[in-house]
Amino acid sequence: MTRIALIGFGEVGQTLAEDLVGLGHKALTAFDIQFPDPASKPSKALAGHEAVTACTSAADAVADANVVISAVTAERTGEAAASCVGHMKSDAWFMDVNSASPKTKIEAAMAINQAGGRYVETSIMSPIGPKRIQAPMLVSGDHALAFVDVAHGFGFTGVTFFSATYGQASAAKMCRSVIVKGVEALVTEALTSAHHYGVEDTVVKSLGDLFPGLNWPELSTYMMSRALIHGKRRAEEMREVAKTVADAGVAPLLSDAIAKRQDWSAELQIDPSDMSLTELLETISSKKEGVS
Repeated sequence: MTRIALIGFGEVGQTLAEDLVGLGHKALTAFDIQFPDPASKPSKALAGHEAVTACTSAADAVADANVVISAVTAERTGEAAASCVGHMKSDAWFMDVNSASPKTKIEAAMAINQAGGRYVETSIMSPIGPKRIQAPMLVSGDHALAFVDVAHGFGFTGVTFFSATYGQASAAKMCRSVIVKGVEALVTEALTSAHHYGVEDTVVKSLGDLFPGLNWPELSTYMMSRALIHGKRRAEEMREVAKTVADAGVAPLLSDAIAKRQDWSAELQIDPSDMSLTELLETISSKKEGVS
């Protein structure tokens, strides 16, 4: 029986837990740094996951696991790996799905591998929501090729071997994020400003002329909603992206700015559920004055 430990129980961790249990995996353990707070989202989410055993530390969670899945915030990638070093079974797989820079992933790989684990750098190349555990994922590193069949065996059918070199899967993810998170930031900034001047309909229509075939009112609503809901996490990822860009010898001018706009979106504290584009812009307009 495959014993699986989840380090991090946010959106990704919860989604994977639901799918793993649905596929018949009953021996799941989990740890999240917010578990000590019963009012935290991860703690509340545990109530709906009876098959998941909450642990008081990462060490306890991974002790008997054959597979450890690290799904924490970008800035805690290294910390999460370090918390498992010395506590994992020999040859246990460490699947790091976090959105971190190549340098961060390489450092985490060294720590896990030197301690006897098998680190697999993993990049989720789409939002986790639509395909969930079957989302497309690239894996890199010393143990990546051998891990593909293992991953498919316990439900990660979207896992694809990318490279035997650590840092490659992360590089692909980080460079992609400049565009994906950048479009969210561009749309948010452009249409929020356009709404102030009362010209948002004209701007959106012109985008349809420039990029035909796309439903720009719907796409704009989706893009802005993603930033409002996940802006904090996206900003952390973009700071990792900025490191990636800088390490490539390129000044991360846009990456830094995207991180700031994503942070700004999160600070608005707006639930965009079921809002039209007009309603979304009106709500943002009413709250933006109090956010720097």
